[in-house]
Amino acid sequence: MHPQYPAHWEADVVLSDGGTAHLRPIRPEDAGLLRSFYSRLSEQSIYFRFFGPRPRLTDRDVAWFTNVDYNDRVALIATIGAEMVAVVRYDRVEPKDHAEVAFLVEDAHQGRGMASVLMEHLRAAARERGIRTFIADVLPGNHRMTALFRQAGYTAQSQFEDGVVRMTLDLASTPTAQEVRLAREHRAEARSIARLLTPESVAVIGASREPGGIGQTVLRNLLGADFTGPVYPVHRHVRAVAGVRAYRSVSAIDGHVDLAVLAVPAEGVLELVEECAEKGVKGLIVVSSGFGETGPEGRARQDELVRIARAYGMRVVGPNCLGIANTDPAVRLNATLAATLPGRGRVGFFSQSGALGTALLQRVAQRGMGISTFVSAGNRADVSGNDLLQYWEEDAATDVVLLYLESLGNPRKFTRLARRISRKKPVVVVKSRGVPGGHAAPVLGLPDTALGSLFAQAGVIRVDDLTQMFDVAQLLAHQPLPEGPRVGLVSNSDALALLAAEACVGAGLEPVPPVNLGARAGAAEFGTALAGVLPDVDAAVVVYMPPVPGRPDEVAAELLRVARESGKPVLATFQGELGMPDALRVDSGEGSPGRGSIPSYPAPEEAVRALAHAVRYARWRGEPPGSVPRVEGVDAASARRIVTGALAGGEGEREIDAGPLLACYGVEVWPAEVVRSPEEAVEAAVRLGWPVVIRSADPEDTRRAGTVRLGLTEPAGLRQAYADLAALLGPGTTLAVQRMAPQPSVPTVVGVVQDRHVGGVVSFGLGEVTARLLGDRAHRLAPLSDEDAAGLVRSVRAAPLLFGEYGYPRADVAALEDLLVRVGLLADAFPEVARLDLDPVLAGENGVAVLGARAVLRAAETLRPDVGPRRLG
Repeated sequence: MHPQYPAHWEADVVLSDGGTAHLRPIRPEDAGLLRSFYSRLSEQSIYFRFFGPRPRLTDRDVAWFTNVDYNDRVALIATIGAEMVAVVRYDRVEPKDHAEVAFLVEDAHQGRGMASVLMEHLRAAARERGIRTFIADVLPGNHRMTALFRQAGYTAQSQFEDGVVRMTLDLASTPTAQEVRLAREHRAEARSIARLLTPESVAVIGASREPGGIGQTVLRNLLGADFTGPVYPVHRHVRAVAGVRAYRSVSAIDGHVDLAVLAVPAEGVLELVEECAEKGVKGLIVVSSGFGETGPEGRARQDELVRIARAYGMRVVGPNCLGIANTDPAVRLNATLAATLPGRGRVGFFSQSGALGTALLQRVAQRGMGISTFVSAGNRADVSGNDLLQYWEEDAATDVVLLYLESLGNPRKFTRLARRISRKKPVVVVKSRGVPGGHAAPVLGLPDTALGSLFAQAGVIRVDDLTQMFDVAQLLAHQPLPEGPRVGLVSNSDALALLAAEACVGAGLEPVPPVNLGARAGAAEFGTALAGVLPDVDAAVVVYMPPVPGRPDEVAAELLRVARESGKPVLATFQGELGMPDALRVDSGEGSPGRGSIPSYPAPEEAVRALAHAVRYARWRGEPPGSVPRVEGVDAASARRIVTGALAGGEGEREIDAGPLLACYGVEVWPAEVVRSPEEAVEAAVRLGWPVVIRSADPEDTRRAGTVRLGLTEPAGLRQAYADLAALLGPGTTLAVQRMAPQPSVPTVVGVVQDRHVGGVVSFGLGEVTARLLGDRAHRLAPLSDEDAAGLVRSVRAAPLLFGEYGYPRADVAALEDLLVRVGLLADAFPEVARLDLDPVLAGENGVAVLGARAVLRAAETLRPDVGPRRLG
């Protein structure tokens, strides 16, 4: 990396058409690149940039443009392959927080969003260097430039003088600018995946005649799916594979190639990537193994694969992956190693595991479920689940998203995307507890329970295993969402109806008394019973175990008719069958079950479990999304001075008195005075005001039973309490005196942890010993909306104690939620706060009292998760 500028000033980015480019600061050795770039510009582009003709750059011009100090003068260039295609620069002027800015994009690459993404990165660099305002002089006819400034979302002003429009841009972040950035990111990443999933032509590199070979398997699957475009086998030594003409190289193919599947030994992949780049291939699927999963050498090869591909505008699926599929009749793409591909359906499926991919697709097909698209990412070196979320959000063919995740590439971004998408489409996740060695994945410093809380915050339906994933998916894909927890049960078996009712209670649902029809009930009886139950419930589970002889098809037809007319979800245990049996299936016209098909489960308990997930998801979706409240009493500037001062002149972690920092966010920490004798304790009590408590000054001791003495109202009692605690805790113990908080109250604990990949995470739990031992804590990403704060309080199992149950006083929950919002704002604004513990926080009937607080600071990383200009990886 160049020593004069920060490493994070370099980035791979996705452009608005789905292609990629590499951004970096210009260097003196880029003189040749600059001359070549300038030679390809049109006269109009040069005129708009320099306000007149300038047929060539002089040596002095080139030296001036390529030699910058990365402080007062900064220039960023975009490269695709070995060519420079765009440049943006600023030059500092008076006053010192102002800079003049200019852009130049090669004509062939204009309209690809190059300037807007360069602008984001230049703005970020300028802010780091103290620039607060950009100034640009623009010719009136340069509509692209003026539109770029006006559409950026920042506060912009313009004035016309001497034939030039002078535009002034305030670089301070605004909500509109953030919305613009995220919208551009969404469109670009969605299009990059669309290019992979809707190719017009596919090349299979490494497609040999060897039966069962990886390349030949992919080729035969492409042909077997009847891919709608040309397929080009590539092999150096054969003329045809599977009856299809083969080519000696990618460059020898006489047509264009959108997508290339690489099925060659890992050692030969990098050379082929460069050949694909020269051919103009838009995307790569690397099914080959021998990369990050094999160790450091493979990891280096994997990193170089991604670097080359992105530098030439290509996205990569894999390596070590199963491939991708699209069941759209207009595409019919099966570029996978799986011969069994489910039919057309409404489910988008992402799997990181290549090894499991074949089995997963077989399970989907066995259940009669269809898919819209499928992606197996393997080592997830480039394309990730976040990219697919962006695509599926807009994909009209996808109603439900399934994710099998072994790692999270950008956990905070995943939560943001999932929270937005879950408002429209359910996202069902299986997250394994471990991370395979080949994955380019961060290691989260959070327990799995915290990750589960973050999923819940985003509305993600997290299930324990793949069986549950498909159980839930077939319900969500083919039945409406339940409007509440009331469940009707119709059965011809007393025993199975009882099991279903017990399962409902255990899952938090509300079953009505089951309707038992007896073993001889037929279609008419089932239809009448279901029709009678549905008006008074939110969903129904039908248990049909056919007598001998029975007429299951007639029963199925009647169940389908009644269910579709009701508009409410109906599930079944039908002959013990799994998935979408033909008898309970509405044909979509493409060989897959349509909307209204009744999912069947082998046992009623499994049907109830799937329904419970749907009920919780529907409840989350019915709640308002909430917003981060604006609270009074926040002094962020003073908080910044405290943090900066504490970290000045040192490295590593620093523990500080959290009181002044919290006070900047309107949170009062009750003062406590350390005392070393009974008399000092009495003097402290007089200053603080009676009644008081005395406790160990070590916060860890306060978690032990018997280490606090409460309600001390006079000197003699305080002296005796001091003596008792000193004897209990042993020599060298330091005690502290604190004013007594109002009673009765419920002790709680509030905390913050900064994870370098997730950001600030706020936790909440009760301070009771039992709650601590059981780890009864809930977590939310900072900052907290009002709904997040309310949900955080109510998510812990011991929450009823805050609402006056079991003899506890009813706490001021509104004050507790306000405290959580303030702590969340602090955690989000200051990534330097590595850890913050408020313990205990007493929630009384008329407010909360923070009796103890500790803060640990450390220097924040330059890059924060999911913040700043757009970038890949």
